[in-house]
Order: sequence, then structure tokens, then C-alpha cells
Amino acid sequence: MTPLALQWSWPETPIAIGIILVVALVCRWLIVRAINLGMKTALHRAEQQRKHPESRAQRIMAMAVGADNERYEQRISTVASLLRNLTSIIVGVILVLTVMSVFDIPLAPLLASAGVGGIALAFGAQSLVKDFLSGIFMIMEDQYGVGDLIDTGEVRGTVEDVGLRVTRVRDATGTVWYVRNGEILKVGNQSQGWSTAIIDVPVAYDEDAGKVMAILEEVSTLIDDDPAFADVLLEKPTVAGVNAVTATTMSIRMMAKTAPNQHWGLQRVLLERSLTALAKAGVRSPSVNMGVLPT
Repeated sequence: MTPLALQWSWPETPIAIGIILVVALVCRWLIVRAINLGMKTALHRAEQQRKHPESRAQRIMAMAVGADNERYEQRISTVASLLRNLTSIIVGVILVLTVMSVFDIPLAPLLASAGVGGIALAFGAQSLVKDFLSGIFMIMEDQYGVGDLIDTGEVRGTVEDVGLRVTRVRDATGTVWYVRNGEILKVGNQSQGWSTAIIDVPVAYDEDAGKVMAILEEVSTLIDDDPAFADVLLEKPTVAGVNAVTATTMSIRMMAKTAPNQHWGLQRVLLERSLTALAKAGVRSPSVNMGVLPT
């Protein structure tokens, strides 16, 4: 076997290595600067949107989905840090390979060995790689964050921690679940966007539907004007109309768009105030034995 002889010539080889190092450092600096500039632009755009909300709904939504707190900045910073680290690794690998080529070191055996090792690693740790890739995309796409109420199909609860490999979720019973990111095929996030409050107000089947709906419209207006619900309601509750009729009951449906996970409390208040208003107006209940709804 012929021993490996490094190709070295003065001053060509040191100059070539120096040029390669400078180019690598400049390329990394430019890429990192572009990443930082993109991060600052995204943060500035989000800040401008928070300062100039166009409507009450947009203002409440900005607060609800985390655009008005540190979550958005943390997500952008995490993605930027991940991209910077990835850039350093890629530039470093290219730098080493280029320097090896300057010394006339054969790269074919190294690349072949790396390919075989990569295949072996892919088979042996494919689940781990899958978990990490899924975690990266979940963070980049902001599918969910700490404090969100999510449903993965098997686990439903509040997110306590989001990592690159696992997500920690606590359900309603207090049990902590560690869910591998690669095993999450679909996820429902009840803390993004908005929630819908839906109630069906029951009255006697032979009551005047128009009269009942007029009373419920007044209730809707009063709740919309109530300062207590200024940061809950995205828009005025609507009276959809008659939803169902049975032998004894006519149900009038009301709907309201609320901030995420705020619909439960609003549903109770809507139903309570609706029943009280109908009772004061003398509207009869569905039960023939009860007569007028109690005040």
C-alpha cells in the first residue's frame, strides 16, 4: 500500500487555505446577517400590527393568539437560532471538505463511508430523526405553544412544554403525557383563532318565534355593550333563529364568536340572561306543568 502523501507547496497551499477560510467566514456572516435581518423584519411587522389594530376583533385576536406577548418573539428567536446553527454546520462541513481537496486527499472513500454510515444511522435512529424533524416544523409553523389546549386524538390537554423531540401535555385529570412529535399525525388547537359559543334557548312550541327572537336580540345587544365582555366577544352575538321544534319545545339558537377558550363562560351567561329576559316577558317554558319561566 502506498502511504498517503499530502500535497503541500509554499506559498500556494497556505494562500489557498486562507482564501477558503475567508470565503467560508464571509459566507457564514452573510447568511447569519440575512437570518437576523429576517427575524428583525418579522418582529417589526408584528409590532406594527399590534400598534394599529383595525377592529375590536383584531385587537382581541392579537392578544389571544400570542402576537401581543413574548410567545411570537420566542418562536422567531428559536427558529433563527436553529437556522444559525444549521448554517454553521453546513459551512463547516463544506470548509473541511474543501481544505481536504486542497491537500489532494481523496474524498471518494470518505463520502462513501459517510453515505454508508448515514444509511445505517437512518435505519437505526429513524424514529429519533422523525421526532426532531417534526419538532422543528411544529416550532416553525407555530402549530401550538405553551399554554395552548390541544387534542392529538389520543391526548387532550394543556401544553406545558414544547421540545424538538417530545411535547409535554397535562390533561384535565392532572396526568402528564409525553408525546413524541413524530407520532403526532394531526393536532387540533383550541387556543388559536377563535371559539364559538352556541346555546339553544328552549321555549314552548306554540310561542311567537318573532317575539322570542326580538327579546333575545335585546339580550345580545346588552351583552355586547357590557364592558365585562369587551375582551371576550369578537363580534355581537347573533340570533340564528329556530333550530328545532318538538311536540313541547321550540329551540332558538344563539351564536357568538369569542376569543379562544372563552366560549364556555359566555354560553352560561347568555343562557342565564336569555331565560331571565324571557321570564320577565311572560314567555312560557316548554313544560306544560311549569307555565311561565320562573324569574
